[in-house]
Amino acid sequence: MPGRSLTALRAAITAFFALDGLIFAGWVVRIPDIKHQTHASAGALGLALLGVSAGAVLTMPLTGRLCRRYGSHPVTVVCMVVLALSVSLPPLTHSAPALGAVLLLFGAGYGGVNVAFNSAAVDLVAASGRPIMPSFHAAFSLGGMVGAGLGGLVADSLSPTRHLLGLTVVGLLVTAVAGRTLLRCEPPKPPERAPAQAAEAAEAGGRSRRGVVVVFGLVAMCTAYGEGAMADWGALHLQQDLAASAGTAAAGYACFALAMTIGRLTGTTLLARLGRARTVVAGGTVAAAGMLLGALAPSVWAALAGFAVTGLGLANLFPVAVDQAGALAGASGVALASTLGYGGMLLGPPAIGFMADWFSLSTALTSVAALAAVATLLGLATRHAFTDTASPGR
Repeated sequence: MPGRSLTALRAAITAFFALDGLIFAGWVVRIPDIKHQTHASAGALGLALLGVSAGAVLTMPLTGRLCRRYGSHPVTVVCMVVLALSVSLPPLTHSAPALGAVLLLFGAGYGGVNVAFNSAAVDLVAASGRPIMPSFHAAFSLGGMVGAGLGGLVADSLSPTRHLLGLTVVGLLVTAVAGRTLLRCEPPKPPERAPAQAAEAAEAGGRSRRGVVVVFGLVAMCTAYGEGAMADWGALHLQQDLAASAGTAAAGYACFALAMTIGRLTGTTLLARLGRARTVVAGGTVAAAGMLLGALAPSVWAALAGFAVTGLGLANLFPVAVDQAGALAGASGVALASTLGYGGMLLGPPAIGFMADWFSLSTALTSVAALAAVATLLGLATRHAFTDTASPGR
């Protein structure tokens, strides 16, 4: 595929990643309004919100099979249309069961598009020969930050119905523009390997390929566990354990998210210098140290610094894990790694809650550091399975 076509395809896939973050963040900031509208209790709302998770987890393995059969590009477009349309439905519900039902559809679109555009990105990474996967996930993070910021700005002036309907319109317009490029272009094929490389790859494929993909999925899970825990418990830790003001506590997740975005924007350069295996090992180590500081620091500012270091450390673990799972097993590998990763995001918040009841919230948050250390060990154990691009001298 010519370089110009690869550039256009990269721009289109980046647009889908950013749109995904924008839509999801826009929905999240309106959850309190939807709770009030449906008159749901905290418990009923929690059950309804499980619809997003259930829809995503059920759809991800199916999406991998659809990508193998029809190609990742058309599946990306279809799933994004479902996601864009379904985000307008929650404000139309008036009970927790109805909300849970529409969130199943929303979760299906969200889970499906994540597998599909990650599969498309894996193909493009292989064809370009450059470790550009973090740049796509940086677009998701930026989209999420924009979506959350805009949602906060319009929360008082626009009803949830108008706000989320606006996201539907934006989503369909971006899909119409970026989707044309995806539908015109066949997924790029990676450069042909030399005979020796092909033989080595075939031999590697015979050695428990699925087991290695599962390990990459576990790395994604360890990362997503930390992201979910930081989103739901970071601010409370600053307020409850360190007596931070509400504004300062809110800055805790902002520090984490901004650091993660910066880490992903610089991820391509980092991967080119260190290679994928060493990036996972270094990132897990940095995240573990940062979270120990964030959880156990005696002052607010030291905790904020720890949150930022954690974000830098975790930034590229999920992109690398999904990239490597896809390189090893195609769309099925992406689906498996994404499902495990999303499972980590589901597991994190309730696990932290239970541990906080048993011990303390600061102690519970050290589990993020523990799983970051697990990701480091998994990276070390499977370092020979990574397709690194760094030169040996680096």
